[in-house]
Amino acid sequence: MADKSDSKAPPFTLPDPALITRTMAEVAERGQRIVADFLRRQAEEAHSPDPLNIGQAFMEMATRMMANPTPIVQAQIGFWQDYLTLWSNTARRLLGGEAEPVIEEPRGDRRFRDDAWRENEVFDFIRQSYLLTARFFTDVVRRTEGLDPKTAQKVDFYTRQFVDAMSPANFILTNPEVLRRTVETGGANLLRGLSNLLADLERGKGRLRIRMTDDTKFKVGENIAVTPGKVVYQNELMQLIQYNPTTETVFKRPLLIFPPWINKYYILDLRPKNSFIRWAVEQGHTVFCVSWVNPDERLAQKGFDDYMKEGVLAALDAVELATGERGVNAIGYCLGGTLLATTLAYMAAKRDTRIKSATYFVTLVDFEQPGELGVFIDEEQLKSLEAKMNKRGYLEGQDMATTFNMLRANDLIWSFVVNNYLLGQDPFPFDLLYWNDDSTRMPAKMHSFYLRRMYQQNDLVKPGAIELLGVKIDLRKIKVPTYMLSTREDHIAPWKSTYRATQIYSGPVRFVLAASGHIAGVVNPPEAGKYSYWVNEKLPPDPDEWLAGATELAGSWWPDWQRWVSALDPKRVPARIPGDGKLPVIEDAPGSYVRVMAND
Repeated sequence: MADKSDSKAPPFTLPDPALITRTMAEVAERGQRIVADFLRRQAEEAHSPDPLNIGQAFMEMATRMMANPTPIVQAQIGFWQDYLTLWSNTARRLLGGEAEPVIEEPRGDRRFRDDAWRENEVFDFIRQSYLLTARFFTDVVRRTEGLDPKTAQKVDFYTRQFVDAMSPANFILTNPEVLRRTVETGGANLLRGLSNLLADLERGKGRLRIRMTDDTKFKVGENIAVTPGKVVYQNELMQLIQYNPTTETVFKRPLLIFPPWINKYYILDLRPKNSFIRWAVEQGHTVFCVSWVNPDERLAQKGFDDYMKEGVLAALDAVELATGERGVNAIGYCLGGTLLATTLAYMAAKRDTRIKSATYFVTLVDFEQPGELGVFIDEEQLKSLEAKMNKRGYLEGQDMATTFNMLRANDLIWSFVVNNYLLGQDPFPFDLLYWNDDSTRMPAKMHSFYLRRMYQQNDLVKPGAIELLGVKIDLRKIKVPTYMLSTREDHIAPWKSTYRATQIYSGPVRFVLAASGHIAGVVNPPEAGKYSYWVNEKLPPDPDEWLAGATELAGSWWPDWQRWVSALDPKRVPARIPGDGKLPVIEDAPGSYVRVMAND
């Protein structure tokens, strides 16, 4: 046996005492400001101690468990059997033997990617014991009988939030990568992480606003949202951008894009290599895109009908003035798609046929099963949210961003906690995460209507239940050719829920399912050679039946959409230059509305 005294431990270098002194002084000074900001905000936002109504949900679960403890006992027995096997396997490994793991993390879980989680017996035990415990907690919750579906969903969601937070990867002493970095730097990584933490608390004015990317590397209009174009129209709610052509001739029918106003439009124009807008221009479309305003308290009373009137209908008027064409192909992304469908139903009642085709990107119109976003839509939470919105006149952009981040907490919260605070590293510059952090506010009246009438009451699919601008909305009256693009791993607009619209619209429908999620599945240029998509000419009522009969094709869905939309009206005309029509140029793209930050 080798003499262990001969083995050398990695050198442990203490950080510079001057660095420690400076850091501690900075912590004291910045900490006072952060606490003052936090206390001030708490005084301003005093509300129910449980605005999410979590306590009541867990109390109901506990009552059901006590009434029928058998499922808990069964889960405990299985848990302890697995735990004894893990102990036995770990002992075998410590003695030099081999043992198969009792449990593995799901595919794609990057928390345990460091080799030490498997190669080192202690960390392997920590990893597997955590996974067993996590499975036990979630199994107990899911086996509880008698809960109504909404309560069961809420308990399951917040149980997983707790389980994710307790991962050993999130703590210094149980993360081998962090321990290794701490030894290598003599703890300087933790000092740097503390500085990062304070900076994020300052950004959030007392709330933790985690920096996900190096935002100093991006600037709207300089290296992001740079497709050349001009703003040719604007009103209180939006600016309309017309992009410069890159082909000698263009399709006669313009293309008009309505992005969501939960986020900024340039998700479709991040950088040249992944810009859908640039690509559509290169295919010969005269592209117009709405850039929504980042509203403040002055627009508190703007409602969904205002977004229809001053958004879709105003944009159609502007496109006709700019090009002389009444007919357009329209695209709606997420909430922009919900608005597009609503407006099409209104236009059908008014016999307005200017929109000749509709394309929906990851769009819900039937909200009966909205996925995990439904966790946040109950009466108690809506009342709490409305009280906050009515006080300010809007929903803060960061509130919405936090909700979306919670849907993928390991990827969008805890991975950055480890990277920024424990490893003491700066986040990597990433255009998509820069856009994700560039949040927008929501007018109080509009957002309350959207959450109550659509998410909570699902009125949009009930013929005549919603009335806008004096017209009862009936989605069944939509007869234009429709292209629906959904994504298989969408956590915001679940594809099986979006598929329901195929059974509502009266016109011809093409449904395409792309791989990946709500953003990456949509922003997938052909040159990237990534992912795949599924097509099926039949539209059975059951989405699983549709997928079973679908054909998977490699690569981006963009060319499939181009073939579909160009076949509707292939006529071409000389390229149109922004400003040559009846609308003068106001300013260069991307315009001024998109530059307004939520914290301005």
